[in-house]
Amino acid sequence: MLGLGSSQPIVAKASSLVAKPVAEVFQYIGVDFFDHYPLWSPEVVELEALSEGPVRLGTLARQVRVDMGRRTESKFKVTAYHPSRLLRFEGVADPYRCTYEFESVGTASDATRVTFTFELLKLELYVRPFEKLVRTVIQDSTKRTVHNLKGRIEAG
Repeated sequence: MLGLGSSQPIVAKASSLVAKPVAEVFQYIGVDFFDHYPLWSPEVVELEALSEGPVRLGTLARQVRVDMGRRTESKFKVTAYHPSRLLRFEGVADPYRCTYEFESVGTASDATRVTFTFELLKLELYVRPFEKLVRTVIQDSTKRTVHNLKGRIEAG
C-alpha cells in the first residue's frame, strides 16, 4: 500500500431540520435506504445490496460513485442501526464512516433534526498535499447531503 494514514481523520458534520416526524424520516433514510440513497446523493451511480432482507446491523452493500469526475467503487457495512435514532455505515476496505443521527424536535414531535457526519479515517500519503482541498470538498458534500435529504423528504 502506498500511503500511511494521517494521524487525524477528516470529519465533516452538517444538520438540517426536516418538517416530518422522526419515524417518517428514519423510514426514508434507514429502512428504504436502497430505494432512496441515490436520490439524495446523486454521485451514486450504482447501488447494490449484498445482503438479503431489510437494512439492519451487518447489512452489506456496494456502491459506485462519481465525485468530481472520479469514479470509485466501495463496499460498506451497517455498523449501527437504532431505529429513529442512529444509522452508521463504514467502508469494508476503505477508511470512511457515515453517520446519520435523528432527533425529534418540537412540542408535537412533528419535526426531526437530521445530523450527517462523514469521516475520512485515513488520508493516503499521495493525497496529503491536497488535504485542505479534501476537507473543503467533504464539508461541502456533507452540507449538500442534508440539504438534499430535507428537500426529498419534505417533498414526499
